[in-house]
Amino acid sequence: MNLPDGLLDGGWTAWLLFVAGVGLAAWRAPWHVLADSNRLHVFLGTIVALLLLWHLKAGVKPGLSLHLLGATFLTLCYGWALAGIGLCLVLVGASLNGIAGWQAFAVNALLMAGVGVAASHAVHLLVDRVLPRHMFVYIFGKGFFAAALTVIAVGAASCLLLTLAGAYSGEYLSSEYLPYFFLLGFSEAWLSGMLTTLLAVYRPELLADFDDAQFLGRK
Repeated sequence: MNLPDGLLDGGWTAWLLFVAGVGLAAWRAPWHVLADSNRLHVFLGTIVALLLLWHLKAGVKPGLSLHLLGATFLTLCYGWALAGIGLCLVLVGASLNGIAGWQAFAVNALLMAGVGVAASHAVHLLVDRVLPRHMFVYIFGKGFFAAALTVIAVGAASCLLLTLAGAYSGEYLSSEYLPYFFLLGFSEAWLSGMLTTLLAVYRPELLADFDDAQFLGRK
């Protein structure tokens, strides 16, 4: 995650995919949600908080860094479209501060915002489809487990891309980089699950698909 300049040659393909993805997200985003000052403040505050978390990273080689992501929490609060845009804004801040490269911006956005939000959204849809609508299921399925699986998916996609690009060998990445995403997934799950629990209990109106009447018996 947070690939530096010069490690990969994303070319025009990555930028075209990025522009297409951002365009789709902007078209499908529920912008009216941000008309509520409370939702807007939480959205902007989450972006700032994630920018600080992205600075707390570990890594020993270029491109092989680890940090919390926040894709699942943003997706729960604002849906996939606004979550993707929000993570791209976080990446802009990270690039301005020098922890990510501008030339690699499109590739980083596709990995962290694209794969991260897509994986979160897919798990959320799967939970809704196969599991009962219950408070426990919502918190642990969409908050905890979705966050862990999302980080692992981003890690797997990063390793695959680095291997195909010839930046590192698949054997090295599978033994020295990918396993740490399982540990990082636990941290991501704890943070996302804790925040989801707090919002579900005290501020459920801040969650995009939380049904007060069904989960809490509120009219």
